[in-house]
Amino acid sequence: MGSLDLDQITITPLKQIPTLGGDVLHALKKSDDGFNGFGEAYFSWILPNSIKAWKKHTQMTMNLIVPIGLVKFVFCNHENQFREECIGTESYSRLTVPPGFWFGFQGISSDPSLILNISNILHDPSEANRLNVSDIHYTWN
Repeated sequence: MGSLDLDQITITPLKQIPTLGGDVLHALKKSDDGFNGFGEAYFSWILPNSIKAWKKHTQMTMNLIVPIGLVKFVFCNHENQFREECIGTESYSRLTVPPGFWFGFQGISSDPSLILNISNILHDPSEANRLNVSDIHYTWN
């Protein structure tokens, strides 16, 4: 797969459009950088202080958005270098993550947080590798 540079993971600030009765939150358009086709979109809840780690997709490009709450995402490359990004209601952005990076995430708001993944392929359990949270040495706060 070659060298995995953590700079390949991009963060894109997203538009929040105030409207009477509730805001409109943009997520992803096919004209956006980071759009790599559409396979499926799914939501995942993360409870406060909970950690879900570690997973590595071999084919899937993820577009991660947190419309509710705040989540810390941690990415690790083959050289055991880390990159942290916190996104959510107050820092509304999209993380575009190409395949090959180990990642995990932690709910860091006081209420449950909601994650949306817009992926380029359909979910396939055989396409991802998993490790236990203790298998990669990272200090979760």
